[in-house]
Amino acid sequence: MSPDVIVAGAGPTGLMLAGELALGGADVVVLERLTARTGQSRALNLQPRSAEVLASRGLLDDLLAVAPARLPRGHFAGIPLDYARLPTPYPYQIGIPQARVEERLADWSLSLGVQIRYGVGVEAFTEVAGGVTVNGMRARFLVGCDGARSTVRRRSGIGFPGRDGRMCALVADVTLAGGGPTEWTLPAPEGDGLLTVLPLGDGVFRVLAAGPAQMAAGKDDPVPAGEIAAALARNGLTPAEVRWAGRFTDASRQAAHYRAGNVFLAGDAAHIHSPAGGQGLNLGLQDAFTLGWMMAEVLRGESPGSLLDTYHQERHPVAARVLQSTRAQGVLLVPDDDVTALREVFTELVDTRALAMRVAGLDYGRRLPGLDLSLLTDGRRHVVDTPDGPVNVRPDGFIG
Repeated sequence: MSPDVIVAGAGPTGLMLAGELALGGADVVVLERLTARTGQSRALNLQPRSAEVLASRGLLDDLLAVAPARLPRGHFAGIPLDYARLPTPYPYQIGIPQARVEERLADWSLSLGVQIRYGVGVEAFTEVAGGVTVNGMRARFLVGCDGARSTVRRRSGIGFPGRDGRMCALVADVTLAGGGPTEWTLPAPEGDGLLTVLPLGDGVFRVLAAGPAQMAAGKDDPVPAGEIAAALARNGLTPAEVRWAGRFTDASRQAAHYRAGNVFLAGDAAHIHSPAGGQGLNLGLQDAFTLGWMMAEVLRGESPGSLLDTYHQERHPVAARVLQSTRAQGVLLVPDDDVTALREVFTELVDTRALAMRVAGLDYGRRLPGLDLSLLTDGRRHVVDTPDGPVNVRPDGFIG
């Protein structure tokens, strides 16, 4: 039997999309080139809007139960942003490794009948009348959630304009000799760079470091143990074991289009940027959430196919603002005395609440204040009675 949708990539974006589609009645197959989940966690947080998304599908409580931290603040280039007064039932960041989010989303999507095929990547696809053929399998739609080097994006011919990275940093999970910090703290530049060490539980710590040694490296360069030890020594810490290590850059690119016929893009396949501010995983989840309910509605015949054109119209500007935000943060994080002066002036003049709304993912969409998100667990549209009369609420909680 042919599926309705083939999703390339079983990361958080692909799994969120698959679950949302299946909730809406679609038959979904996920193809993942890796033979199994790695258990590694590049991302470490859920912003308030992502918490709303997950709560509206009944997924949040399980994640909160295993989250190491809740942070009442965000940051913009290390400048603290107070989330306490934001218009959301979740005025905090959730500190949680990406792997735990993936596990919950995988369980959810499997429970809804999604097929996840590990060790099977997208090798070739062809658009055909009314659909697409992927690896010889026919489907109505193909969605590339296959990361920054997306095969789906490249083979669809969608451009990926932007710029390459100008800086490099390292990320690693380690155990420490003699223990380490017990609380989560927000990144903040100090001296000649940035160092953040966060407890993940079970004696494992996440290390993020950006200094002269990292700036001189390339993204694909190996990370020697001595480099990690030297970075940790800045805080008087000593590594005992390195579980894994890698590098990331501030490369900034965005797909010119999120749709090419029956092929769509979401997550890192559609946009890459610096992790400054902790928005990457969240942006992908929210792409998937929006595309998922729209595509399911079209497949059910409840909306015309033109609804899917609004996916690009809605989500492309959101990602463009995130790319703009992360590029600006990159400038403000440069370890330079003049930049330090700029940060101080910027902090005095900026509307930090507006910045908090932006980083938290709450600065777009027409929202219904006080909406009970449990009304949305079926993934359908609802009419909600308010003192001003009935309001049409979309499956993502926005008015429309």
